[in-house]
Parts: sequence; structure tokens; C-alpha cells
Amino acid sequence: MWPTINALLFVAVTGYGCYLFGKAVYHRYLYVRLGQAAELHVRGKEGTGTFLAQVFGQKKLFKDLRSGLMHFVVFYGFIILQFGAIDLVVKGLTAGGHLPLPAYELFGLLQEVTVLLILVAMGYAAYRRYGEKLSRLKRGWKPSIVLYFIFSLMLSVLLSLGFERLWLGFEYSDYAPISSAIAIAFQDLPNAAAQALFYIFWWLHLLILLAFLVYVPQSKHFHLISAPINLWLGRAETPGKLKKLDLEDEEAESFGVGRIEHFTQKQMIDFYACVECGRCTNVCPASNTGKTLSPMHLITKLRDHLTEKGAAVTGKSPWLPEFAFGSGTAKAHSLSGAADNKVAWDGEGGAITDIRPTLAWQQASWATTSTASPEQMELIGGVMTEDEIWACTTCRNCEDQCPVGNGHVDKIVDLRRHLVLMQGSIPHEGQRALQNIERQGNPWGLSRSDRDKWTGEIEGVRVPTVKDNPDFDYLFFVGSMGAYDLRARKVSRAFARLLNEAGVSFAILGNEERNSGDTPRRMGNEMLFQQLASDNIETFRKYGVRKIVTACPHTFNTFKNEYPDFGLGGVEVLHHTQLLDHLIREGRLHPRHEVRERIAYHDSCYLGRYNNVYDEPRSVLKAIPGVELAEMARSRENGMCCGAGGGMMWMEETAGKRVNLARTEQALAVKPTVIGSACPYCLTMMEDGTKMKEVADEVQAKDVAEILEQAVFGDSPLRRNQSIGG
Repeated sequence: MWPTINALLFVAVTGYGCYLFGKAVYHRYLYVRLGQAAELHVRGKEGTGTFLAQVFGQKKLFKDLRSGLMHFVVFYGFIILQFGAIDLVVKGLTAGGHLPLPAYELFGLLQEVTVLLILVAMGYAAYRRYGEKLSRLKRGWKPSIVLYFIFSLMLSVLLSLGFERLWLGFEYSDYAPISSAIAIAFQDLPNAAAQALFYIFWWLHLLILLAFLVYVPQSKHFHLISAPINLWLGRAETPGKLKKLDLEDEEAESFGVGRIEHFTQKQMIDFYACVECGRCTNVCPASNTGKTLSPMHLITKLRDHLTEKGAAVTGKSPWLPEFAFGSGTAKAHSLSGAADNKVAWDGEGGAITDIRPTLAWQQASWATTSTASPEQMELIGGVMTEDEIWACTTCRNCEDQCPVGNGHVDKIVDLRRHLVLMQGSIPHEGQRALQNIERQGNPWGLSRSDRDKWTGEIEGVRVPTVKDNPDFDYLFFVGSMGAYDLRARKVSRAFARLLNEAGVSFAILGNEERNSGDTPRRMGNEMLFQQLASDNIETFRKYGVRKIVTACPHTFNTFKNEYPDFGLGGVEVLHHTQLLDHLIREGRLHPRHEVRERIAYHDSCYLGRYNNVYDEPRSVLKAIPGVELAEMARSRENGMCCGAGGGMMWMEETAGKRVNLARTEQALAVKPTVIGSACPYCLTMMEDGTKMKEVADEVQAKDVAEILEQAVFGDSPLRRNQSIGG
């Protein structure tokens, strides 16, 4: 009788649990369907390899080695234990039978070892959260409930196996050391009691497993399902490439994102893929320096709002079973009064960076309220503040660290697009820079006719225009910084000298050059960007441009990865460090003069994380005799932003610590004599940082081209005169 009753109860309970799981997943699917249809990318072989490396190789998680090992054990441990769970079900339904697996005893040993490893991994997870108290990890019952689930699940497995051995009279086995030890510890129990205890823990294991199953889609652990989908659907093209807006769409009611349903369905999958690990916030330059923006909270707040609005619109409860949790629509999250306050940044302990003040602000400002209606709530103002939206430097360090493939920057730019294009809301300094670009083609509003004045400052070096040298090989696109900024002009002069020395046929556009449009696009003014792109592409076609080289990574990224969407084709785009590295390797440039400097090279975000150019600048520096490279603690893929990207070059930081000051302090920690860079924005920010630290006389900020110029030509009178006159 008991086996029949047990089997019927098993089918009923398991069926109900699977039904609740499917219903919870389906409801969230309906919420995602509220978003805009997204163009799905087809992955090639390379994309498939990346997907496999991230899902099954846990590649991103291993950026933190200890955390990576812990997750690796849990990930593969649960795969192994799924077979063990099926085997345990068979044991309970057949009163002692098991799966007909080959080498079954070895399978049993593997299962017990796996359970033990997972328990150790969970112990370490608890230690990281409550022992080390890592700032990026949330604490409390909700973030920790998975620890209780997994601990109890593992213990129920071991106790079930132990009492099974006792019930069935199995002797001690080296292939089942833990369950054998449990059986020995309770060997005085009657057989009936052992059988009863087996079924008690068998049912506990089943109920915990099903409860966990139902809990998964209603929590951050939905990433177990949504993360692989998110990674598979993730862009296989260049990281950070922004979506083109169809500004001529007469049916479009608005541009950018002003309501949650304006996001694409793919962006909404991001919300549910987030595991709340805090890796993104841990590296964000805004979060690190006391700004309100936290990339993790950007995602989780949008997720909460989507869930609540989705439930209200579809009438489908987000929380199941409903008798336990209710409909979930009575209360909604919204920004509280704390959102009006700045982050309480105090630079505690003299730390260079600290994310705790930002996390405290986020926790205080995001709360449930019975008065807010998710259907009527404004996305900007109700979910995200404008301060958060404008704090982003678009550096993509958050995206590089994210193990589930979330995109943060495109969402922020979409919010900016709505603010700028639909509401006309933008910080005053940013508005002025955009107006100057529109009127004069540069952020300062200086005369268009002065764009080529820098060329007259190089004695004995010819810098031809496209009209002077119509058969040029390379168009040197100088950019606004390189043409107008007094400090960046030195880089333009150094690069022009090196091109002449190497015998490279090049030309500039002179006063026909316009702004690349990177600043307007990242600040949300897509209309101005598209006009600049159209004008520049027309000019390139006019002069038959086939190769472009620029010293600005922002221009490099925009031309290389985003202009093709607007008609630029068949044009090779190079960063100046790539060309210089090539010329050295070809033997056309000879860095023969010793430069005795200890150089801390700062990676530009738009050169590194956006375009994977890390080695070429370093190769140039390594080719210079006397140079000693000193890598900062945060370098290459995890290099911290200088603070100038995303239009922040033209806006004032009014909260917390200045990002460039923090980055300069990181550079100074390795005791350099020079902070090297390969970006005019970075150069300016690092130089300002050394002045703020009052070490400008001891530590200089220089571009790679300037350092190479010194090695090729020596510390000549020409160079000294330029430095004085620049």
C-alpha cells in the first residue's frame, strides 16, 4: 500500500511544483513580451566558442579566481547531482532500487564527493558574504536564502543515503564513506525507524528541491535559465556598438527610452539574467567615487519595475503560489525621498576608491510604497534619477566584468536619448558643448577656420592637406582635441613628425574636418551625431579616403564600428599606436635614443575594452631603450576609466571624488616617472590629476607618440621649443 501512496503523492507534489515553476517562467515571459521586438544576432563559430567558454567554462567568473572556483564547483556539482537526484527518486519509489548505471559504486562515490565539495563551496560563499564582508555582496535573508536551500539540499542527500544503507543493511563501503559513517553513527536504530527516517529525508530532499525550483524564476537565481539565453542572444559584433535610431520614422511616438516598454525584449532579458553579484558596481568609476550610479542597481531597479508593471498590465501575478505571496501588485518599488540627496562620500580610511557610500544610497532610496502605481510611474524620476543617468562614463568596465552578458551602457544611452531628444534635458555644460559642436564643429566653439593652425607650429615638417597631397595613403583625422587643445596639439605634432620620418604618405582635412560625433552620440543627441556622420562620410568619399588614422580612441571607435551603419565602407581605420607599432616592426621608425623612464601605461576604455587594443601601445613602449613598464593594479581589461568618456570630458563632477584623481592615485601607487596614455582625453585627465596631487614636476603625463618621438629624435631643441611654446 505504502509504495502506491508514496508514488501517487510524488506525482502530485512534483507535478504541482513543476506547474508553479512553468507558470512563474511564463508570466515573466509575458512581461518581456511588453518590450520592443529585437533583432536577434546569429552566432558564427567564433560566437559559439565564446558562448561555450562563458557558460560551461565560466570564463567571466574566473576574473575573480576564488569566486570562479566556487561557482565552478557548484555549477558542475549540480549537473552531477541531477543524476543523483534521479537516482534518489528511484530509490524512494522502488524501496531500494537504483538507476542501472555502469560502475554504479563509482557513481555513488562521485556523488558523495560532489556533495562534500558543494558544502565546502557554500561555506566559502557564506564566508565571503559575512566573514570577508565584500562590499559588492548584499547581506540579509533574501540574498542568503540560496545558501540555506543548497546546504539543506546537500544534507538531505547525505542523510537519505545514510539511512538507506542502515535500512537495507549495507555494510561500510569505501565508495560511500560519508553515508557509511552516518549509518554507523545510527546503527542502533531499529530497521523500521531507519526506513522511516529514509523517507522523511527523501521527502525533505524532494520538497526542498521543488521549493528551490519554484523560487528560482522569482528571484535573482532566474539567471540559471535566463543567463545562457542572454549570452546566446548577446551581440556577436563589436562590444559597445550603439543601436542606430531611425529618426525618419514618422510613426515613432518618441525616441530613446522613457518607459520600461521602450526597452527591447533582449534588454529586458538582461534584467532577469542579473545575478546581483555586484561585479559591475565594484569596478564602475562612478560607484567607486561616490556618485549615485550603480550598474547593478540600474539593472535590478529596472527589473523590479518591469515585474511590477508587467504584473499590472498583464494581470498575471509575479509571485507563486499566490495563496502564499498574494498577487504582488499591491505595492510597487519607487525612488524615496533619499533620492533627493547626494551620496554621503567621506573617503573613509583614505581609500582611493570606495563603493559603500553609493550602495548605501541605493539601498536607502529604493523602497516599496503602497501609493505608487507602476503603470503611471515615470521611468526617469520614479526609477532612475537624472544624476544616475549622467554619471556614466560609458567605459564598459561593468559589461566586461558581467558574467551573464548584461549590457549597461546601451540602456543608459537610451535613457539619455529620451532626455535629450524628447525632454531637452541635459546638464548645462553638456548642452553648451553640443551647441558648440553644432555651430563650430568643436566643443569649445572656437572658429572652424582655426582647426589647422597647429600645423604651422612644426618647423621643418610638412603637414599636407588632402588638396596638397591628393594621392595620400593615410588620412590623419586630427580630431577636435588634437587640433584645438593646447596639450593635445603636442601629440598631433609628434605624430606628424613620426609619419614624416617613416616616409608615410598622409594628409589632413584641415578646416574641412568636422567633429566625429562620439560626444553627441554618447550624450544622447543622436540627431546631431547622424548629421556629423553624414557630413564626414561625404567628405571621405569626396577625397577617396581608404585609410584613416587617428590619435583619439573615441574617434577610432566611432569610425571603425559605428560609421559603417551610415554608409562608410571599404575604409581601414587605425589608431595611431597601431600604425606606430607597425612602422617600428617594419624598421621604418628607429627608437635609438634611450628614454630612462618608469612608465605606468593607462589603458583608454575606447581603445581597450571597446576594441581590444592593449598590446600595440605597450609594444611601442617596450621597443624604446631605457623604458621600464609598470603595470597598475587595474590595467588592461580591468583598467579604470579616466573619467572623461560619455561626454563627461565637458561636464563638471559635482559629487564625490573626481574620477581622474582616483585613477591618478592608482597610477602613482606604482611609483612611475611618467603616466603614459594613448588618448587625448586620458592625457588631459591624468595631467590634471598629477596637478591636483601636486606631483606634476616629478611625474609627467605623456602620450605614447610623444615618448616615441623622444626616442626617435632625441631630446632635440625642436622638441624643447615645442614643449615651451605648446
